[in-house]
This record gives sequence, C-alpha cells and structure tokens, in this order.
Amino acid sequence: MYWLGNWQFACLDYYRPPKGVKDRCVKAEPFPAVLQRQVDKVEELARRMFRGPDMPTGWHLNTCLVNFYGSRLEDGHWVDTARVGEHKDFEPGPVASLSLGERALLQFVTSSRPGERDAVVLEQWLDDGALQLFGGAQWKEQTFHRVQRVDTRAGLLLPPELPDFRTRRINLTFRYVPDAHVTPFALLSAEAREDVRGYMETLASHSAFFRAELAREARG
Repeated sequence: MYWLGNWQFACLDYYRPPKGVKDRCVKAEPFPAVLQRQVDKVEELARRMFRGPDMPTGWHLNTCLVNFYGSRLEDGHWVDTARVGEHKDFEPGPVASLSLGERALLQFVTSSRPGERDAVVLEQWLDDGALQLFGGAQWKEQTFHRVQRVDTRAGLLLPPELPDFRTRRINLTFRYVPDAHVTPFALLSAEAREDVRGYMETLASHSAFFRAELAREARG
C-alpha cells in the first residue's frame, strides 16, 4: 500500500485510529524488489529492538511515504520549503525512516499542540543513507517530531528534474497499517473513489496493477 507525496492528506485524510481508518488506505502493488530487500532488513532489525506492546501482532512495513525536500519556485523566486512541522505518526508499531541526499535535522519535541514552541527532547542529524527507527510510547505518543531544516552545504540536486522544485533530500518513511484497513480501490466508498481516481489513472499509465484495479471497478 503506497502513500505518495500529499495523497494521504489531500484525498483520503490521514490515518488516525480509532475513527480515521475507513477509506484511508488504498491497496497497491508490492514494493519493487530493490525496496523490498531494504524493507526485509529493517523489519528484521525492528523485531530485535522492539517487544511487547511496542511490536503489534502482525506488524510489517506495508506503506511507504515519499517526501521531497528542497526549494519551490513561487512568483519567480526560489523559496526554501525543506521542513516538516510537529506531528505524530499514528500507525501502530515502529516507524522506519530512510534518508537520501543532504543531511536533515530531525527533532523530537514536547508540545500540547503542534506548532507550539516547547522543549527539544532529542535531535539527530540524518545523513545520506541514514536509517532512523523509532517506536514505543515515548517517541510515538508522548512527543511530536519534525524536520527542522535540511542542509545545503553539499550542493546536491536530486532527480527527478522538475520545473518548479529543486530536490536536495528524499525521505522514505515506512510504516504499518493493519491489513484490515487497506482497501482495494473498487471497495472504497463512491466519494473516496472519486477523490483518488485521478491518482489511480496516473499510476495506471505506468502500472499493470493499477490498470487492473480500475478495470475491476468498471466490471462492478
């Protein structure tokens, strides 16, 4: 199951138990082989690190959120947008974050509401190729996390080349959504299907899986 860019926020809303689980997560094709090899290694590591309530029954990394960090062209000027504000990841179990490109400053902060200025509990620089794995109540429930800034010192410019965005860091965040909450496109509500139909059609232009999912809906 993939979440790409802002799909989860703009179309199906963010996965937030207990109420925000219906029509949030769309079934997709398996990870590419090169990515699955990394996922297998991360899962093995996580199962050695986390136990009990910190490792839910059936946990496996079945979602990948891909974020691009860099500068956006706005009104003829390049504006640095390489940051993410305070938030929590509500998916159960450990979260794995793989960084590519310029290093990023990740902070865990205490706050009663996202956006408030509060104490930094922990901060880490995530270098190119760094894997960060976090879980447990302290880091998932009791604190928020944010990307405070992304360096420019290496002068990296990462593909793909885009007309209005210059990417200097790419982050892949792997999480677990219980399989019961992952829904084939044809079984989404009518409203949810219309919300993501454009994305499905774009994906179908490159993927036999998504073409089949659209065909399945058409057959009823």
